[in-house]
Amino acid sequence: MNYRHHFHAGNFADVMKHALLGRLLTALQRKEKGFLYLDTHAGRGGYDLTVAAQGDTLARAPEYPQGIGRLWARPDLPEGLAEYVALVRKFAEQKGAPDDTLRYYPGSPWIAQLLARPQDRLVFCEKQPDERERLDLEFGRAARVQVSALDGYGAPRALLPPPERRALVLIDPPFEAQDEFARVARAVAEGLRRLPSAVYAIWYPLTERARVDAFFAELLALPLPPTLELELTVAGEQSALKMKGCGLVVINPPWQFDGEARRMLDWLAGALAQEPGGRAKSRWLVPERA
Repeated sequence: MNYRHHFHAGNFADVMKHALLGRLLTALQRKEKGFLYLDTHAGRGGYDLTVAAQGDTLARAPEYPQGIGRLWARPDLPEGLAEYVALVRKFAEQKGAPDDTLRYYPGSPWIAQLLARPQDRLVFCEKQPDERERLDLEFGRAARVQVSALDGYGAPRALLPPPERRALVLIDPPFEAQDEFARVARAVAEGLRRLPSAVYAIWYPLTERARVDAFFAELLALPLPPTLELELTVAGEQSALKMKGCGLVVINPPWQFDGEARRMLDWLAGALAQEPGGRAKSRWLVPERA
């Protein structure tokens, strides 16, 4: 595995994923009781965007200008997206960026840490040693935060159900292996067996529609509770872009999250489009019970 997310940090997919993650965390905090936030593929936690243009051996075009860069200075951000950008600004300030300079970007661990209450507990799984070392540097001394070398796909079996009996599980693998979708489906099945009431958020890239549809078929073979599918594309099917969009499957979405997510994605579809044909999509894979 040679995946390094800092080349992609802050791109359109991160904007979609992290904005929705923030709303899920906030929704779970409507109840006073704490919960476990489990990040199965955490990465390094945060990113210096100046590295994004360096590449491994050759300079490369950074992706964040077409993502967070488009939202950074906009005065008309809707609720939810405004709160997401405020989190990114807070992280940048903590890292010492000059005023109003977009240099640092928070990964999902920092999004969760910035929003966590004292009663919430965070577990970040990262198998890659160098990425995990960076996580340890970021969070090793933080209260109620655990950095784990556990293989993220085994995390639901190892860590659910938690003592809190409430959980938000983010499954966000690099999708480099051919069997990645199948491994995600098995992890979801194990999670639902151990804690069927947890909220599961599964991010996926839109590169091959057939693989995504096969993944949905695997999910629908499980005893799924209410399950929401959300997608954002930045270009149409005829585009030469390798990744034209991304999606998030949310199992057991919190009350009213579907409407909030739909409004955010409709706005992002216009703000982040790179070529004609970009759009937002939402549908229930398994409808909410009446």
